[in-house]
Amino acid sequence: MKSQSHLPVFRVDAFVAKGFLGNVACVMPLTEWLDDDQLLRIAADNGVPETAYTVKSGSEYQLRWFTPDIEMDLCGHATLAAGHIVLSELEPDSDFVAFSSVSGPLKVSRKDGKYAMRLPLRDPQSAELPDAIRDALSIQPLQVLKARDYVLVYDNQEDIANINIDRPVFDQINLGTGGVIVTSPGASCDFVSRFFTPQATILEDPVTGSAHCSLAPYWARQMGQDHLHARQLSAEGGELHCSIRGETVEIVGAAQTSERGHLAVN
Repeated sequence: MKSQSHLPVFRVDAFVAKGFLGNVACVMPLTEWLDDDQLLRIAADNGVPETAYTVKSGSEYQLRWFTPDIEMDLCGHATLAAGHIVLSELEPDSDFVAFSSVSGPLKVSRKDGKYAMRLPLRDPQSAELPDAIRDALSIQPLQVLKARDYVLVYDNQEDIANINIDRPVFDQINLGTGGVIVTSPGASCDFVSRFFTPQATILEDPVTGSAHCSLAPYWARQMGQDHLHARQLSAEGGELHCSIRGETVEIVGAAQTSERGHLAVN
């Protein structure tokens, strides 16, 4: 693999809305793949929840995601950010972009001034909650489910807002690329959530698109509707509109570029 000494980097706020700051991702279009350890080092240096790397391959783009700690199997907000950069910077005349990834084909399209992306549906099933997670929670859930992530269901939005995590206890468990979602019906939307990752540099993710691969099918069943308005209740906050589309979840959100630059690497 050849050295690419000055790499373009875009800082993007995904799932932004009025009153919500969304989640930050760095998007770095590459001409060819760097070594994995270099990709991880750059992501750690970027210091944001996720760095998305793309490489053009024919009519589509290969897409990979790295937190400051590990490579992820799927990241929603960074996929939205990558789609935004392709459609606003690299191919501004295109209506959509197709990505290939370890989670299969993904698509981001323009939609009413926002972006719609299709992610794989991950239906959560009943599960037992590990002691390290249960003991770390200040409020216990009513129901426990799991797909990639644990999905902990609560009675109301106030519980979600007030949950605290005992981090030393929480960090006793390693969930790999998974995390812990806490969720409930929303006071002014269909449902709300928060997302926590043990043993991660960033404990609480501001807005987690991939979590809605499991949240959307669960709440669609509970509410008897295929279109759902969701909010994530982190300090930054974000807004998502989710629809069940067969074996995929369509997630619609806004994105905006906050910085453009180049990163010098050896």
